[in-house]
Formats: sequence, C-alpha cells, structure tokens
Amino acid sequence: MPPKKTLRSQKNKAVRNRAAKSFTRSRVKNAIDAFDDDSVDNKEELLKKAFSALDKAASKGIIHKNNASRKKSRLSKKLNLK
Repeated sequence: MPPKKTLRSQKNKAVRNRAAKSFTRSRVKNAIDAFDDDSVDNKEELLKKAFSALDKAASKGIIHKNNASRKKSRLSKKLNLK
C-alpha cells in the first residue's frame, strides 16, 4: 500500500484532472453545438475557446497531445463543412 501522503496527493490530482477534463469536454461540446445550430454567430470564437481548452489539457498532461490534435482537426473540419 502506498504511503498516506501519496494517496492524498493522488486524490487531489484526480479531482483536478477530472475538473479540467470536464471543462475541456464542455468547451468542445459548445463548439459542436454551435456548428450544428445555424443561428449561432460566434462559431469561430467558440472554436478558439475549444482549441485553447484542448491545448491547455494537453500541456498539463490530462489528455495526450495527439488526442488534442486529432480533436482540433475534426473540429476544424466540421466548421469548414458548414
């Protein structure tokens, strides 16, 4: 069994990572919803926010950099198709 301090820090990191991952998912979902809804005007702004969230998550090691890159590419394709 790991030492108590390690368990505490692992729990804190898990909470922080979960929050950051949830934030990233929300930003990406908002961008996707904006692409599907034609009445939304700020699609590029939402795309920038999603890219920023993905880059931050990748730089912190919450998601892999290739995963972030793949998601950014797919979001860009969705925007260009509309």
